[in-house]
Amino acid sequence: MAKRSDWQDVGEAKALARRPLSQVEAGETSIALSCRRGKFHAISGACNHLGGPLGEGTIEGGYVTCPWHFFKFHAATGLGEPGYEDDCVPAYAVKVEAGRVLVDLASATPRHKTRHAPHTLARPVRRRRGPLRVVGISTTSMTPKRPRYSTSDALLDVALEHAASLGATTQSIRLRSLKFRACEGYYSKSELACQWPCSITQADKTDEMAQVYEAFVHGADVILVATPLRWGAAAASTTGWSSASTASRISRSPPAAC
Repeated sequence: MAKRSDWQDVGEAKALARRPLSQVEAGETSIALSCRRGKFHAISGACNHLGGPLGEGTIEGGYVTCPWHFFKFHAATGLGEPGYEDDCVPAYAVKVEAGRVLVDLASATPRHKTRHAPHTLARPVRRRRGPLRVVGISTTSMTPKRPRYSTSDALLDVALEHAASLGATTQSIRLRSLKFRACEGYYSKSELACQWPCSITQADKTDEMAQVYEAFVHGADVILVATPLRWGAAAASTTGWSSASTASRISRSPPAAC
């Protein structure tokens, strides 16, 4: 028995043709509608990754790019980019009648999500028994070939040494020695676009922020963050000298408690 069609009006053809890509609604289904040289194509408006709005992204080289995490799907077939064709979103038949664009929901091709092994950071958080675990994070920037003395680093080292003397296990992380991409602001696009583990860390196997996440989420009981005073900043204009002087005095003797 032939499958019954389900044509849905998604808007005026003339208006939609002015935009290379639009997010439209066909009944209760979101559609990423593209138009090139007067010809329309329709694929699902929901990305396979986290459901990002594909129609609000961009179209380049025939592929729709999700605005959340940049996953790509062919504008006509819904197939993933070369090498990832098995990761595909539904594609739909489209026609224009009486100046209106119609999408046949009944013509949808299957959606297929490629399964990936979960990132090691995604494991359940289970706090193991043992001594107090203290992690020190230094945010001090440094010229690698010409390192300088850092009061904030020195104070952090003193604190970690004192914690170790009290029986704690310690770990020191210098952010300047790690290679990682800066935050790309996924959270500002939608709360759903921000995920754990971070999309960058999941996609980039060389991203060394995983060490920080491992320490923060799965390792530390206590986290010490050492950050230098930035001369010229508003907060530094009135407290700079006193803060630097105080830090210098403290760094010469261990703190009373870790």
